[in-house]
Amino acid sequence: MGKRGKEKKLRGRAGRMQGGRGSGRSTQGHVRLWGRHAVEAALKNPDRQHRKLWATHEGVESLDGELPADFPLEYAGPQDLERLVARDAPHQGLVLECEPLEELHLEEVMDGDPARPLVVLDQVTDPHNVGAILRSAAAFNAAAIVTQDRHAPPEGGVLAKSASGALEIVPWVRVVNLSRALEEMAEAGYWRIGLAGEAEDDFASALPAGPVAIVLGAEGEGMRHNIAAHCDNLARLPISNAMESLNVSNAAAIALYAAAMRAT
Repeated sequence: MGKRGKEKKLRGRAGRMQGGRGSGRSTQGHVRLWGRHAVEAALKNPDRQHRKLWATHEGVESLDGELPADFPLEYAGPQDLERLVARDAPHQGLVLECEPLEELHLEEVMDGDPARPLVVLDQVTDPHNVGAILRSAAAFNAAAIVTQDRHAPPEGGVLAKSASGALEIVPWVRVVNLSRALEEMAEAGYWRIGLAGEAEDDFASALPAGPVAIVLGAEGEGMRHNIAAHCDNLARLPISNAMESLNVSNAAAIALYAAAMRAT
């Protein structure tokens, strides 16, 4: 069960078996995660409460560390695991059922650090995109992502697999009213920049010296008018005329890189 030759134990709920406080979620019921990076990150997250791990022997051996002797583990074959996950999902021999992370409020993530932007998503509903944005947010040390609770994908296996472990790292705040959340960010000293292809200002030149909130809308529709109206400035990424727009997760990665370079 795990790599017996290693002294290191899996941390978090897997090692301590106790609850904690995590990112904001509206998910009801249990969450099922799959794939080595997503499962391993969840096992190491002290804010995760785990219910059961289904795994192949090879899947358990691939984990970085050992499971406690009393961890709820059931060995299963690849075909059995396929019945526990989404169709054609690459489970890599690991399927973990756990509780959703606890709610996190906006004021808990607004630390005002100019080097740690907030990423605000307006009706970005594709779990692959949100997962990829979480991954970029982790890579560039963003403070959190903020979404509206009714117009964002649920915490789950598809999103977690796309996030490659970042779901357990980056705080995710779900709010009822995104416009009000943007007002609270302004009150806390954040400069709100919305990405819009039709904007005149270049994103890098529009970045302030202080804390920033990067606002992105859904592909196709872009930001809603009311959300754009709550931004201090609209800016565009300088892409070639050969392409009309970028995928929202690619745009988020470029914007986060630009913000990180500004902070250095």
